[in-house]
Amino acid sequence: MKSIYKNFLILCLLGAFACTSDFDEINRLPGSITADESSARYFLTNVQFELYGPNRFPYWRGPLIHGDRFAGYFTFGYNGSWWNDGLGYTYNGGYTDATYGWLEGYLRNLDNFLDATETGGEFENANMYAVGLIMKGLYFSKFTDIFGEMPYSETGDNDILSPKFDTQLEIYQGVITELDEAMSIIGAQTVTGDGVEDMGDNDLFYSGDLQKWKKLANTLKLKMGMRAMGAPGAGFANGAVTEAMSNPLMEMTDEDAMLIKDEVISQWGSAAYGDIWHNFGGLGSKWHVGETLISALRDNDDPRLSIYAKPAAGGSITLRNPVDPDEVKSYDLMLSTLDDAGVVYNTSVSGDEVTVSFAADQYYIGQPTRLNGVAYDFAGWDMFSTPSDIVINPKNGGPIAPELILSSADAFLLRALAVVEGVGSGDANTFYQSGISRSMEAWGVSGDAITEFLTNSPMGTLSGTVDEMREKVNTQRWIASYTNGFEGWAIVRKTGYPAGLAAGVSDADIFSMGDTNGAYPQRMRYGNSVRDRNGTNLTEALGRQGADDMGVTLWFAK
Repeated sequence: MKSIYKNFLILCLLGAFACTSDFDEINRLPGSITADESSARYFLTNVQFELYGPNRFPYWRGPLIHGDRFAGYFTFGYNGSWWNDGLGYTYNGGYTDATYGWLEGYLRNLDNFLDATETGGEFENANMYAVGLIMKGLYFSKFTDIFGEMPYSETGDNDILSPKFDTQLEIYQGVITELDEAMSIIGAQTVTGDGVEDMGDNDLFYSGDLQKWKKLANTLKLKMGMRAMGAPGAGFANGAVTEAMSNPLMEMTDEDAMLIKDEVISQWGSAAYGDIWHNFGGLGSKWHVGETLISALRDNDDPRLSIYAKPAAGGSITLRNPVDPDEVKSYDLMLSTLDDAGVVYNTSVSGDEVTVSFAADQYYIGQPTRLNGVAYDFAGWDMFSTPSDIVINPKNGGPIAPELILSSADAFLLRALAVVEGVGSGDANTFYQSGISRSMEAWGVSGDAITEFLTNSPMGTLSGTVDEMREKVNTQRWIASYTNGFEGWAIVRKTGYPAGLAAGVSDADIFSMGDTNGAYPQRMRYGNSVRDRNGTNLTEALGRQGADDMGVTLWFAK
């Protein structure tokens, strides 16, 4: 998508003026954009891709090391990895600061876009301002669900150098109010304006289609209402859900909010998984797909399995012969994982080595999550499944799955969940099956395979007790969020599903207990930058929220 690169170059040209509201200065640069070509549309591109496709530095340290692994989608800790799978579960200041700094620093460009498009702004355009409000909602819902309380109501005010921290309750209410404002502004309009006032191709999500933006806003409202439901003081949640379900939501895959990967821009402009998988070189920086996800797909004949992952390479895998009790336990864990996957294998011992052999490229086997340094030696690289090519392809090396932001699949599954919880109307099974279908369609599953799954898989129909239906819906939401790790992690924290993942780990002989003593991580710690610049307000927030620890449960998950 070369337009991203083109727009990024334009933004570099304008970057010197990004921190001021005096965009007229642009017109005094010889040969630069003329007055009648000036538009806030050129600033939207940056606002979109920096939130979902940042450069490789935060992309690796944030979405991959933390989000995707906390969600159980990916694992490190195999024999040959640079780390055991405790990375991230034990606090690392550098990786945490990179994640927090990326999201904290993003706000500047968003604020500039809102300032430019608001009434009286340099590029006043009410419809683009509405789009900015929706981006603001996506941003703050993501940021607060990762870290907790943060500055919201006082951000964007240049006169306030140390903005107060708002509670998550206040942030959720504020975002929903601003989403309502955005939808009201858009109304029945379809474009942001004519000529240069039309966002068009500079809009990386919807090419300027305002009605799709409106459905995105309403679907985000539904998601936040459902996530807030049951949290302390969240009396607004039921009303938000009811309102959202009575208005148009995302229903078709062409309404999914996706960021198509740019194959021209440098990894230092906007990264993809393939920039990490291929560009570091060697085995150390790669990863496997987690056991919980592979098992959920494989054991229910889910056709997404072969699209999400590859079969384990298999063959003959030589390991150190276990001697100590914790080594024996680690080795036995790997064999039991093979057993659970239905693998037919042989083992042979020769001196201080043991060889595990099974058919190559035949079995889908997920690696257990959070393996420690002892288990590391017995998790052979060829023993487990890796992500599919569409997930990890290098740029210009084949198709690359887009960044998933919010989808029609989740919109339908949220509706199913609302009916199950008694706050929505309609047929829960119809919503449920539509959500599964949309997820599969988005990943290229054929219509016949979708019908086969819905007809014959135990996960294809929503039935059972309320708890059983909750488990099915939320597990499907988690599966549908694959590669959007921060969202998948939030689903697990809120719902407790998949239950095995949410339970954490307890055996310190083979698993990395981390800073949470084995419990499932509930948040990331704040970055040191906010502690240095806004420490007084942070301390006040921690007094309400709890210590700055990964095990502290956030408001929405209580």
